[in-house]
Parts: sequence; C-alpha cells; structure tokens
Amino acid sequence: MKKPPNFQEAAAALFDEMVRMRRDFHRYPELGFEEIRTSGIIAERLQELGLEVQRGIGQTGVVGIMEGPEDGPTVMLRFDMDGLPIQEESDIAFISRNNGVMHACGHDGHVTMGLTLANILSQYREQMHGRIKFVFQPAEEGLGGAFAMIADGVLENPRPDVAFGMHIWTPEPYGKARVVSGPCMASSSVFTLTVQGRGGHGAAPHLATDPILAAAQIVSALQSIVSRNIDPQESVVVSIGQFSAGTTFNVIPDKAILKGTVRSYNNELHRQVYRRILEMATKMADAYSCIATMETIAIVQAVVNAEEPTAVVREAAVKIVGEENISTRRTMASEDMGFFLDEIPGCYFFIGARNEEKGFTYPHHHPKFNFDERAMIDGVAIMAEAAARYVLNGRSG
Repeated sequence: MKKPPNFQEAAAALFDEMVRMRRDFHRYPELGFEEIRTSGIIAERLQELGLEVQRGIGQTGVVGIMEGPEDGPTVMLRFDMDGLPIQEESDIAFISRNNGVMHACGHDGHVTMGLTLANILSQYREQMHGRIKFVFQPAEEGLGGAFAMIADGVLENPRPDVAFGMHIWTPEPYGKARVVSGPCMASSSVFTLTVQGRGGHGAAPHLATDPILAAAQIVSALQSIVSRNIDPQESVVVSIGQFSAGTTFNVIPDKAILKGTVRSYNNELHRQVYRRILEMATKMADAYSCIATMETIAIVQAVVNAEEPTAVVREAAVKIVGEENISTRRTMASEDMGFFLDEIPGCYFFIGARNEEKGFTYPHHHPKFNFDERAMIDGVAIMAEAAARYVLNGRSG
C-alpha cells in the first residue's frame, strides 16, 4: 500500500497555487444563486481530476464524487461559494472587480481549499475504501443554499455517513483552530415588528397616535428578555438592527417597522424568546394606543457537532496545529451547515486566520476583510486528515 502523505506538507507544496486560485475567486465574487463563473471553474477542475460531477444542484451548486475501488463509507466535504453585497474598501491588488460584491467572509478561501483537497486526495483514490462527496454550496449568506441543495437531493445517491465543513476565522489568530463538540454556532432567525398607529401633523401630536414613540419603547423593553427571562447559564441574543418610520421631519407616520434577529443554541429556548417578544411588543404598543404585529423567518438552525466526528477532527487538528492551539469557544454567528448536520453526523470547525502584523484584523462582513492565506494550508491538512480516517485503508477507526 502506498504510504499516506503528510497532508500538511502536501498542502504547503500547493500553497502558491492556492494563493493564485483564492485571489482569482476574490476578484470575481458572485452573490448567492448567481455563482455561475465560480461553479463553472469548480466543475471543470473536478472533472479534470476524474471525479463524477453534478451541476445545478440547488440552482448553482456543484457536487463531485471521488469513488474508491473498495466499498466503504461516504464522507461529505462541504464548501460555500457565495460573496456578499458589500463594496470592497481595500488597496489590495486583487480587489473585487464586481461592483458592490465582495468576498468578505472567506468563501473564496473555502472554495480554494475544497479544490486543493480534491487534488491531494485524488492521488490516493486507488487506496480508498468508500468515497468522498465534495459539495460546493451556493447562497450560504442567508439565502438558504444548504436547504436548496438538500431539497435537490444532495444527501442522497449516495447518502453521506459523515459530513465535515470548515470556516476561515479571523477572530482566531493564524496557527490556531476551534473544534467544538455539540452546539458550536447559533440558530438564527429574523423577526419584523410592525407598530401601527395613526398619522398626523408633528405640531399636533395629540391628534395622532405616534407609532415611533411606541416602537422606541418596544426596542428598550426587548432588551430585558435576555437579562430577566432567560436562565443566565443559557446563551441568547436579541438584537434590533433596523428601525424604519416616517418620511419627513414634521409628520407623525402611520406605522413604524422594527427588524431584528434572535440567536441561541437551543431551539425550544428560541421559540420561548419569540413568544416573549410578541407578548411584550403587543402589550407595549397597546399602552401607547397602537397595534403591534410580528412576522418571523427561520433562516438557519444551530450547528451541532456530533461527538465521534468531532473527536476525529480534534485529533487531526492536534496533529497539524498542536494541542495548545485548539480552542473550544462557541460563537453566536450562524451558518446553514446546521441543515446538513441535522441530517448527517459531522463536524464544523474553524481555522484561525487573523494576523495583527499584516493588518488582517477586520471582522467578517467588513469591507476591508482579509485573512492570512497560510490558514488555507492548515484547513486543507486538518480536513484531509479527518477524511482519510474514514476512507483510506489502514487509517479508519
């Protein structure tokens, strides 16, 4: 049997090519369900590596299947492709050329790592017991790309036995990794509160019913949900991010609209928070002679890592970055990888990519976001080690 490679050395040997690929993807970002160029490049490269390629899964998603000669488990490796509707503010040479669209979350690096993994693991295809299913997902950024792929059958023919995903993560320094068993990212949903009043002239407020005043009190009141209605040992976030009302300075409008988000690791707690939001909003609005109604949209559920695959990833991460460089800190950010992990046991982990000296300190979704590209070596190596434990003869178990 051919000796399994040192995956870190293999990834490092391809670093220059990874940088070139990542910067090309960065120059031409595409929004969710519009990843035509990106998915085309992915499909072409997977075909060149001899994988069975399926296009148009979940509209613009791509699936590549690497089949070994012997039967065994199916390992799913997932990578998201989409950019964000952000105008990049940077002086880098590979700045986005698509006006108003930017890879501000590292998905350009994710696609690059996925293609590099396919390259490295294809060299050991003849030793595989089972198969690897490479899933390149569209529209992760709040548009339901994972759900669209699932609806299109991505988890069938063949159905994965285990699933892995990873994220470039600038809250963590380069050279470190986060591997968390159990809930690691929060569920996320959006709510809209409409506060209906009665408009009038700003000079005669007594003849109107002011929805702005009622809505402002609602914003303040909702902040007490976490501090006074939730067990302090639980983690919940309630945030209002948008307050819309009125058209000019001297008119009291008919209505005010509040939009916000709820984040938690517990689905039942999530529902409890929504019940409390509705209760508080309706009663507060009523106190100001207004009427409040609420609409909710469930975007993603919590990302929950299974124990056994997480132990495999942790062992791989220890090998690549060292025990002392592994964190188990959770985040209230959300990711639709949760839809996959609700169906398939697996692990979603984070690759440290912050670099203070190089100025890679901006948060995800910032117009100046960038990351230490060396993190891609760590990401490829850890995921390759984890996948190999399942499909390479002599490395499973």
